[in-house]
Amino acid sequence: MPHTLDQQVALATAASRLAADFEGTFGAETIERFLHTSYDQFAGRAAVATFLPLLAERFARQRLTALARVEGLSHDGRPTVLFLCVHNAGRSQMALGFFRYHAGDAAIAWSGGSEPGDQVNPVAVAAMAERGIDISAEYPKPWTDEVVRAADVVVTMGCGDACPVFPGKRYEDWSLDDPAGQGLDAVRPIRDDVERRVLTLLDELQVTVRQP
Repeated sequence: MPHTLDQQVALATAASRLAADFEGTFGAETIERFLHTSYDQFAGRAAVATFLPLLAERFARQRLTALARVEGLSHDGRPTVLFLCVHNAGRSQMALGFFRYHAGDAAIAWSGGSEPGDQVNPVAVAAMAERGIDISAEYPKPWTDEVVRAADVVVTMGCGDACPVFPGKRYEDWSLDDPAGQGLDAVRPIRDDVERRVLTLLDELQVTVRQP
């Protein structure tokens, strides 16, 4: 997808920020490749092109962080969990929100989808807001090999054979109703089930739950 002049400037600025963040870990060529392939992941389905460089930068930063972990260039010892569903718009986003809320900085969580949607489900956003957790700034994104390989635990939710499988990795499959197309009353029990499962997982990972 051709870049406008504003997008070119924004991508160049993003590349500079990433280069500063990963100085001594990755060179400019790797950073630019990850940034531009991340941009391409969103370019075909982004509703507002203005935000494409920002989304690309955020996703590239996650992917580069994962790659550094996979290649043994950076590892702080914190457990990392990847939540996967089909559209990365409801279940996996709620799980990500609860995990980050309860774990704080003691663990890392990412999310992705086998067929990423256009936006996070507004009803899921509303349901989480009732619990004081804001997931409105999140965005559906695909999973990539380095992100899966960097995770200690991969939690799948309804993506079936489309979910990635790497030998020797811990997998959990959570059977949860899909909140897509459902109202708030129907999504609340799904949300609460997600939280219970997240708290159980954190306990199994021996992560101390952050006190509100």
